Amino acid sequence: MIAMPLETALLIGLLFACGTYLVLQTSFVRMLFGFLILSNAANLLLLAMSGSPEDRVPPIAGAGSGPMVDPLPQALILTAIVIGFGVTAYLVILLYRLFLDQKTTNAAELYAEQDTTERT
Repeated sequence: MIAMPLETALLIGLLFACGTYLVLQTSFVRMLFGFLILSNAANLLLLAMSGSPEDRVPPIAGAGSGPMVDPLPQALILTAIVIGFGVTAYLVILLYRLFLDQKTTNAAELYAEQDTTERT
């Protein structure tokens, strides 16, 4: 059975809560930071669920006998980090273009300007 320490579970819950709160804000910059926190929380959750590597041997031929460490969670986390970096870079460029074109990074102001132009 895989046991997750209480502190790790609380940290993951706190990161998910903070990330969700930031994603629901009207500022696109806060949304970006919320996305970063959510991706880090998901990576930490995967790592915590993979279990402790104590008393396990690396998955290399001839390294020893006994239970081996599962390399799949580390591979998934590495892939998630790369994908998260790519999506973050895209969101930063998208946010930059939005600021250059609309002169705001606030969703409420952006949609308020569109409503006034549609009514005229």
